[in-house]
Amino acid sequence: QVQLVQSGGGLVQAGGSLRLSCAASGSIFSDDAIGWYRQGPGDRRELVAGITKDGRTNFEDSVKGRFTISRDKTKNTVYLQMNSLKPEDTGVYYCNADLMSGGRHYYDYWGQGTQVTVSS
Repeated sequence: QVQLVQSGGGLVQAGGSLRLSCAASGSIFSDDAIGWYRQGPGDRRELVAGITKDGRTNFEDSVKGRFTISRDKTKNTVYLQMNSLKPEDTGVYYCNADLMSGGRHYYDYWGQGTQVTVSS
């Protein structure tokens, strides 16, 4: 089954760190960019970090200098390392990517979502 499987997240105090993982299952990542999104309570889903096939990264202004995004092609996994976490980072985090399997392109897949809660 073609899917994105997320892990990591949880409850952490402000100033702490968490790492989220997003693994492509039954598939591999396509050459398109991969993104991590956050949806806070009552908010719309927003892009917080992205990475291209060449390793170029971009970040939403509020997480610059605190979050890093990386990919391990051998493990078919993308990571979001979150440091110096703040209460406003609280939300459900989703990874998003296009996938390839059996020569077929699968567009706009989302992980199942991971709750991150930062206490003050």
